Amino acid sequence: MSDGDGASAPALMQEIGARARRAAHELAQSTPAARTRALHAMADQLDSAQEAIAAANAEDVSAAQMRGLAAPLIDRLRLDPPRIAAMAQGLRTIAAQDDSIGAELARWTRPNGLDIARIAVPIGVIGIIFESRPNVTADAAGLCVRSGNAVILRCGSEALRSALAIAAPVQAALAARGLPADAVQIVPTTDRAAVGAMLKGLDGAIDLLIPRGGKSLVARVQDEARVPVLGHLEGLCHTYVHADADPDMAVEVTYNAKMRRTGVCGATETLLIDKSCAPALLPRIAARLLAGGCALRGDAAACALVPQATPASAADWSREYLDAILAVRVVDGLDAAIDHIARYGSQHTDAILTENADAAAQFLARVDSAIVLHNASTQFADGGEFGFGAEIGIATGKLHARGPVGAAQLTTYKYVVRGQGQRRP
Repeated sequence: MSDGDGASAPALMQEIGARARRAAHELAQSTPAARTRALHAMADQLDSAQEAIAAANAEDVSAAQMRGLAAPLIDRLRLDPPRIAAMAQGLRTIAAQDDSIGAELARWTRPNGLDIARIAVPIGVIGIIFESRPNVTADAAGLCVRSGNAVILRCGSEALRSALAIAAPVQAALAARGLPADAVQIVPTTDRAAVGAMLKGLDGAIDLLIPRGGKSLVARVQDEARVPVLGHLEGLCHTYVHADADPDMAVEVTYNAKMRRTGVCGATETLLIDKSCAPALLPRIAARLLAGGCALRGDAAACALVPQATPASAADWSREYLDAILAVRVVDGLDAAIDHIARYGSQHTDAILTENADAAAQFLARVDSAIVLHNASTQFADGGEFGFGAEIGIATGKLHARGPVGAAQLTTYKYVVRGQGQRRP
């Protein structure tokens, strides 16, 4: 691991970009079967490297704890045996998916006889800048190999040992299966100049940037990048308990949506509950959350029903806590809940809990978020739970991809036109 210096980082990044571009070209020419074999080999190599990965991660976690990193960030950084095993299993799930490269997305014939087809192709080189989640290394490697893209990964300094330990067996597996090891590269320096070089696109080497981290990182990438960006600023997710919600379901789903893992972007940050059911139901939901260690910040109506809640400030409705803290507001029906989400949400993931089919249909149609759910936890905002095997992240924009970004979302297309000597008049 190197800190690098301001003069050497740009040169290093140019070399990484050039190698990635060559690898992308080679990978795009490979067969789906070859990519599938490589993905299985990557999973097997990760299984064999579990001890080395765990040792490297223990060093990262220890250093992060000494630096006083917040508990949610430590949780994201930590790789216990189940999480390491899950990375390998995610690669096997990706390997089992259909390969979309070369797939015919549409085809038609024009009156002049031209046959036009839209064909899925790789994007090329993906640059991913992420912070404290070392498992992104395996997820990104698998999804990019499946979709025929090379990837350059720049992780935060707190996760670099772990990321390098994950990348080494992945690269070895690619080489062993005849694919370019440079298809997956970790930026081996913590020099911040490396990020600046990626934002500039490495002289055209990078086709798409994906930031995965905190609000400040994503905002910087979106503000300064000279290449297209796919990402989201934050996960201001809501769970709305409608008047016709099943009470037992509301208690358990709300608890899961907030407390299963508080540091993930799909964790519910605001609970909205209908005023007609709040007197009977909110104290039950609150008791479950409080018993689990969750602090509540409520509006006046919520605080009147739950004395343990502290008054919410105006900023609480726009805050991604990523911690065991939940904002609670009592609302006057479906329209008020939807209006609140439209004003304060981040178009990430929002859920309604109700047995009323019409209310559910209205919510799902009118809430303009990447993921909307009915009677399910917002923590299902995850590519693995969608059957993608893994994800690069949750995209909240409206161009190219939206929601969990899996292998199919890391493709673009080209038009293949076949004629019989047609000339344009």
